[in-house]
Amino acid sequence: MRVTVIGCSGSFAGPSSPASSYLVQAEFGGRTWSILLDLGSGALGALQRQMSPDDLDAVLITHLHPDHCVDLCGLYVSRRYRPFGPLPARLPVFGPTGTARRLQLMYHGLEPGGMEAEFDIHTVVDAAPILIGPFTVTPYRVNHPVEAYGYRVEAGGALLAYTGDTDDCPNLDPLLRGVDLALMDSAFIDGRDDVVDIHLSGSRAARAALRAGGVQSLVLTHIPSWNDPEVCRAQAAMHWPSAVGLAAADAVYEI
Repeated sequence: MRVTVIGCSGSFAGPSSPASSYLVQAEFGGRTWSILLDLGSGALGALQRQMSPDDLDAVLITHLHPDHCVDLCGLYVSRRYRPFGPLPARLPVFGPTGTARRLQLMYHGLEPGGMEAEFDIHTVVDAAPILIGPFTVTPYRVNHPVEAYGYRVEAGGALLAYTGDTDDCPNLDPLLRGVDLALMDSAFIDGRDDVVDIHLSGSRAARAALRAGGVQSLVLTHIPSWNDPEVCRAQAAMHWPSAVGLAAADAVYEI
């Protein structure tokens, strides 16, 4: 499984990265399968440096804040208004309750039927696996002010966990347990951000990964441009027994 960071900036696109989006690819049946975890602000442009968006097999949205989903509007335009005609097949899109309606509202003036001609939109269910080619993707409801999910992705024995936006919660245990790579929210700074039930800090991310057990590699994500990433890393390193990674746009992980 190959994981490419399309965007990892927290809350809004930063100077060196779009907002959240992660491309996950695996070989199966004689071709490359490609899914996206989130498609936040600015990510569609960066995605085109890696592949044609026409070749995506599915998009999975963690929650309906714009920094995780707003570029679905641009993806809709790219699929529907191509000069040689719309793509023939609908793209599967998975997300929380109300995903179709939220997209329709974001794309003001959208014709009746919303984006249903281009997107086949499904509502995810906590702990109910989704099968997409070689991928088994299991959503886990996490701890954020809106309905939000982390995604556990398996293909060919490789395991990836992406928390999306969350504070600590019991569902992080099955989401993270035994994964090769954990991409974990680290938007908050210990000693500065005391509000609960929104985001993890580096230290809380590391402690959650240790509690889950068996996590091979910890990479911190969703760090806003007003944070010093090295502070986030240092706070995680106080608890994590090996090197702590920092997500960066265009970084690639082979697992």
